[in-house]
Amino acid sequence: MSTVFEKIIAGEIPCYKVYEDDETFAFLDADPINPGHTLVIPKEPHKDIYEIPEASFLAVMRTVHKLAPVIREAVGADGINIGQNNEPAAGQEVFHFHVHIMPRFEGDGHTHWQGAENYHEGEDGEKIANQIAERL
Repeated sequence: MSTVFEKIIAGEIPCYKVYEDDETFAFLDADPINPGHTLVIPKEPHKDIYEIPEASFLAVMRTVHKLAPVIREAVGADGINIGQNNEPAAGQEVFHFHVHIMPRFEGDGHTHWQGAENYHEGEDGEKIANQIAERL
């Protein structure tokens, strides 16, 4: 079963295309947080960061790197957020790897993520860092 993104690439669903090369496709998000909010996807479908091959991931990130400053300038943004969600618990809705380029404006009312605790108190930071490092 193909995703909405595969249908967009195939021209079955209209979009506002921003950029395309041999490996990636970029278009304006249909439900943007701000003007210029763009999605960058690999042309080959991969569900998420766990399944995308490194070469496809790097191709997407090259496109993100190319587009971010252009989008910022085009819409006069004060900053840019880059986002990538994996699995429903993290907000993924379309199961085709994609990266959000989100222009931000001073006072736009959107917030960025920030934790409630920090790792400077207690031993949690060292424990978690070790758990991650041991799996590499």
